[in-house]
Amino acid sequence: MKRNLLAIAIPALLVAGAANASIEVWNKDGNKVDFYGRVKAVNHITDRAQKDEGDGTSARLGMSGQTQITDSITGYGRWEYETKTGKGSWDETRYAFAGLNFGDAGSFDYGRNDGVLKAITAYTDVLPEFGGDASNNNWYVLSKRTKAVATYRNNNFFGLTDDISFALQYADNGDNSDSRDRFKRSSKEAWGANVQWRIFDTGLTAGAGYAQTAGSSDRNSTWSTGLKYDNYNLYLAANYFQSKFKNYYTAVWRDGVTKDLDKKMRGFELVAQYGIDLEVGRLTPSIAYVQHKIKRDSANFVRGNYRYISRGFNSPMEKYVSVGATYDLNKNFSTFIEYQFNLLDNDDEGAKNRTTNQRYKKQNKPGTKDVLGIGMIYQF
Repeated sequence: MKRNLLAIAIPALLVAGAANASIEVWNKDGNKVDFYGRVKAVNHITDRAQKDEGDGTSARLGMSGQTQITDSITGYGRWEYETKTGKGSWDETRYAFAGLNFGDAGSFDYGRNDGVLKAITAYTDVLPEFGGDASNNNWYVLSKRTKAVATYRNNNFFGLTDDISFALQYADNGDNSDSRDRFKRSSKEAWGANVQWRIFDTGLTAGAGYAQTAGSSDRNSTWSTGLKYDNYNLYLAANYFQSKFKNYYTAVWRDGVTKDLDKKMRGFELVAQYGIDLEVGRLTPSIAYVQHKIKRDSANFVRGNYRYISRGFNSPMEKYVSVGATYDLNKNFSTFIEYQFNLLDNDDEGAKNRTTNQRYKKQNKPGTKDVLGIGMIYQF
């Protein structure tokens, strides 16, 4: 692409954005480039001592392109950048990868991309504002956007059926989970796979995935399953997740006795939505239940004549009911509102994580407050 193409594309992006779902700035001789983006203006109304309170406005800009190499091979790439302008402003490169598509033989790409389990977590990551707890965390391996991943995908089972798809992935020290190398203090190698089955023409899709980090004594492994129904304006979805961190905790006693203990995460998410076509736009009410728990088993061990006991715990990290709605005025503009009924207790691990001031946690109980999210989205 010639150097002056961007000089043409950027003004076109600003002028044409109000009329199109995306902007095609180049399509010639098998080469195609599109720009897309969005501006999301949102505010979370809750106790001021909670971390998710206040302005959460953000903006994204992305580019995707492809080039026809032969009749059966296509090269492609994607880049996406986001900046948050509200409370706790920061910037992030969300996607940056390139790859080759070989038709029925599948595709292969490398770079910063979604973890292989995100295909399953996406079933319930559809709430108006909140949700996505299974992917936006460090509990599950390869469950969110991850650096340095090599991914093979096949969306039609080698051309035999469009109902079955699968993916294989390797992360070169790019895993997002809370399973960092104890010596290098950096992310670990990981690999995983998923498979999805669109069950004939019923509207049902079933999916499952597994991922784990390298190592044997401190390995983190995650498996997930999901089911969704999308038909006749009705959307239903359910996901279950389970992760195990081997030897995550070390109990050390006064005389030097030590015992390594595992950490486990279990969670499930349920979502129901229904789309209603109006004279202007479309209204989609939504309701969901989300729960993720952290668990450590108790341990009994003996040295000499002494018996030692390490107490276990089973505490929610996230637990809430969500009620909300999205109103799509057209394909470019939407508004939303969502109320999150926080079901965490004051002593739950999740309440501690939501609190900005631990000193006053017990007096104010800010980690247990409900949250109202309200906002607007413009996208092209």
